[in-house]
Amino acid sequence: MPQNGAMTDDAVERLQAVVRLPTISRLDPADTDREPFRQFIALLPKLYPTVHATLERELVHEFSMLYRWKGRSDGPPTVLMAHYDVVPATADGWTHPPFAAELVGAGADQLIWGRGTLDDKGSLVAVLEGVEAQILAGHRPEHDLYLSFGHDEETTGSGARAIVDLLESRGIRPGLVLDEGGAVVEDIFPGVTGPIAVIGVSEKGIMSLVLTVVQGGGHASTPPRMTATVRLARAVTRLNAAPFRAGFTAPTLEMIRTLGAHATGPLRFVFTSLWLTKRLLLVLFSRLSDETAAMIRTTQAVTMLSGSQAANALAERATATVNIRVAIDSSVAEATEHVRKAVHDPLVSISVLHPNEPSPVSPSSGAAWLLVASSIGETFPGTIVTPYVMMAASDSRHFTRISSQVYRFSPFEMSKDERGTLHAIDERMHVATFLRGVEFYERLVGKL
Repeated sequence: MPQNGAMTDDAVERLQAVVRLPTISRLDPADTDREPFRQFIALLPKLYPTVHATLERELVHEFSMLYRWKGRSDGPPTVLMAHYDVVPATADGWTHPPFAAELVGAGADQLIWGRGTLDDKGSLVAVLEGVEAQILAGHRPEHDLYLSFGHDEETTGSGARAIVDLLESRGIRPGLVLDEGGAVVEDIFPGVTGPIAVIGVSEKGIMSLVLTVVQGGGHASTPPRMTATVRLARAVTRLNAAPFRAGFTAPTLEMIRTLGAHATGPLRFVFTSLWLTKRLLLVLFSRLSDETAAMIRTTQAVTMLSGSQAANALAERATATVNIRVAIDSSVAEATEHVRKAVHDPLVSISVLHPNEPSPVSPSSGAAWLLVASSIGETFPGTIVTPYVMMAASDSRHFTRISSQVYRFSPFEMSKDERGTLHAIDERMHVATFLRGVEFYERLVGKL
């Protein structure tokens, strides 16, 4: 279902247009500049006139968008999701400015640079391209199709939560929800060559814990043996030395069996004889890479530190923020208790911020799964399709309240280097990759 040259050029220009809007969301709404968000909302009808003439659009929670394409008959609707907010970026360190959306190179090597190309404006534009193309082709879905575009996925996800509240109040229970998540990747599983499409059937829970030490300050020239910062540093060190328990969840075991069947040499036996090799594999996963290590346990990362406001003054209050990603066989309460025991200091208080439990597991079988998997197979021939547990958090977690078929897949080929630019400097996407994503959504929407 390839597009012609003029259409592909137009699609890339539309992606450039939305990437150039710095829709940066920040945890404190007062620090968020809403003008680019208003510009984004106003721009979409100009870029996609056919979509906006055919689908109903309503703004939810002021800045999130919910579209409805009325189907030919009643039945469980489909929801395609994306978000248009991005994490902060300045020009410092970038090869090309983060909001210039510059095209560099030619042919298969052509890249579009910019914050949001991979996360997640590329998906949002690909969805709209696919829907626009199917409308122009005369298609109309059998059942309703909703497009859910959140405005604060990178912070609290309040927009997606409000959309779910609205759909739930209307008695709507989708038969398929598809959001960002896994991608088409290579070289992530030992012994398996060729592309692998990983579809998230669940995602880890997420929360932040703030470790706080409050004590008397004073002049730095006469410090006590245990300052607030030293006590805090000891707590961080203790926590770092106490990893969470390791184990395989059911989706991870299914992924190992699926990919193991395609492995070569002795590894095929290792991956397909889990009754015998599971303990060995736990050790292997813990050491193979940061990604595989995160697959088998709850993770913890100290991301923010604060202390004194002056170089010569003792801190009266020292804090460390710990980002926790909760394994799907654990809970917020269990993870919090693990941290309390690891820190082992009553003078270090622990507060919980924005807790979200792990998501339920969606089935890797049935009509909804097969619809996504078959569209992947047609768009990326020869690709192995497997379930997995998504380690990051997405807006889709809110939709598990109203649907048991919630999947997380971004239809883009991503190298390890490209995955490393997510939330980092030099985020970019191959133009050919983006256009394959458009093709995926066009095929998927055509089957609805």
